[in-house]
Amino acid sequence: MEYYFSDKLRSLKPSAIREIFKSLGDPEMISLAAGNPNPLSFPVEDLARISADIFANSASTALQYGTTEGYAPLVREVEKRMKEKFSIGREGDMTIITSGGQQGIELACKALCNEGDVVICEDPTFIGALNSFRSCGAKTVGLPVGDDGIDANELDRLIEATPNAKLVYLIPTFQNPGGFTTGLEKRKAIYEVCARRGIMIIEDNPYGELRFAGEDIPTLKSMDTEGIVLYSSSFSKILSAGMRVGYICGPEPVIQKMVVAKQSEDVHTNLFFQMLTYRFITECDLDAHIAGIRKLYRDKCSLMLETLDRCMPEGVKYTRPEGGLFLWLTLPDTIDMPALVKKALEYKVAVVPGTAFLCDTEGMINAVRLNYSTPSDEDIVKGCELLAKAIREML
Repeated sequence: MEYYFSDKLRSLKPSAIREIFKSLGDPEMISLAAGNPNPLSFPVEDLARISADIFANSASTALQYGTTEGYAPLVREVEKRMKEKFSIGREGDMTIITSGGQQGIELACKALCNEGDVVICEDPTFIGALNSFRSCGAKTVGLPVGDDGIDANELDRLIEATPNAKLVYLIPTFQNPGGFTTGLEKRKAIYEVCARRGIMIIEDNPYGELRFAGEDIPTLKSMDTEGIVLYSSSFSKILSAGMRVGYICGPEPVIQKMVVAKQSEDVHTNLFFQMLTYRFITECDLDAHIAGIRKLYRDKCSLMLETLDRCMPEGVKYTRPEGGLFLWLTLPDTIDMPALVKKALEYKVAVVPGTAFLCDTEGMINAVRLNYSTPSDEDIVKGCELLAKAIREML
């Protein structure tokens, strides 16, 4: 039997990250390739206690169908927290609960883009978002992202040259994969360009509460007087990734159309986990819990940077993030990045090739992503030392 696949999926490739995960069955393999929160960040005892109470006293609700928009008490708490922490919430906005932050991104594209329309992205950017856009039939076009985000003037020129550009997708705070953060003045300039051009922004902010250095920067959504920003986030990095509880806030007409799209996907987000999230927020000290995660990641990031500073050869550069889960390591031009990734695997170290995050699936970038949230301290040190050894041998 010969199989014919849809045009929407024909161009999609397996996630390079998931493919690398296949090598992690080797107990000797050190993974600097994950994108996961550290299991130490899961409040297991509180979640177990609340879960038992839900099953004992509210099982008939928790195990039933729910509304597509989300568990109403959780929606109210999310809106309250967005207002208090990020100054988000304007008249005419609406918030819904999604199955992880990525679903909100995909629903936005499904609601606003036709096949062949363009989504402008930071380049490199989150592979999950890129594949969501591509699965909707949209094209992804990238703008280089540096330590301080994309260039607003270049964005303006690209929108002018791309009549079918419908969305700008940004991770302005502790960006995945690079750990980059867009500065305040650039955020203002980017917003001004998109408002003037009448193009919507998806602001993806799953890492915003994981700042462990520096000062908070206002979100794009907090600047949104024109109703052009969709703000997507989740509880994956501050509570549990496996619960798949996310949310998206934006202009009500757009969110309502996303609700219709969600009804054809999963009807509603898992109601038990929504109730569990709500109970944790209202009964436990979420801010204190997040403070513990910040300290955990501050220590791990510092350890990775200290090890890289000590052992990496001259010519290797890397970001120094102020939060989030990742840093971006750029190699000298003389090193073949795909060959290095393979050589690192031979040394029992897994890293993610930078090409996995590019808008152009055939593009090349001489960099790799490193994760510090998941590996043990011992593995951070040993993994970075072995990666440095592989780089030295290739120079």
